[in-house]
Amino acid sequence: MRTVHVGLAWLVVAWHAGTGVWATAAQWRESLRTTALIPVTYIGWALVVAQVTVGVVLLQLEGLEAGGLHYFYGFLAMASIAIIYSYRQQLEDWQFVLYGAGNLFIMGLAVRAVFLDPTVG
Repeated sequence: MRTVHVGLAWLVVAWHAGTGVWATAAQWRESLRTTALIPVTYIGWALVVAQVTVGVVLLQLEGLEAGGLHYFYGFLAMASIAIIYSYRQQLEDWQFVLYGAGNLFIMGLAVRAVFLDPTVG
């Protein structure tokens, strides 16, 4: 289970790095605004929810503890998704920058969670 959590963490980092750059670039290059961009972004968000869920299950099944910031980064990433999603219509002219910067922010949270406060047993 720990291997799944670590592997999923790196998938979250890579996925959000890619979609963050893609969405940000799409703001200025119309050719990058494909129909796949938004669903790919939503898949990345689902990966974050899956990552947090696997982490909680891992803590319960193996009796592990993580530092407080590790929890904070996971739940802040999920809260960020809700905030980004809620602002999508208010910032319609800047929607791609919103998705891009939001995904890069989530990527940064994932990197911090992996390197600065790993789960300890």
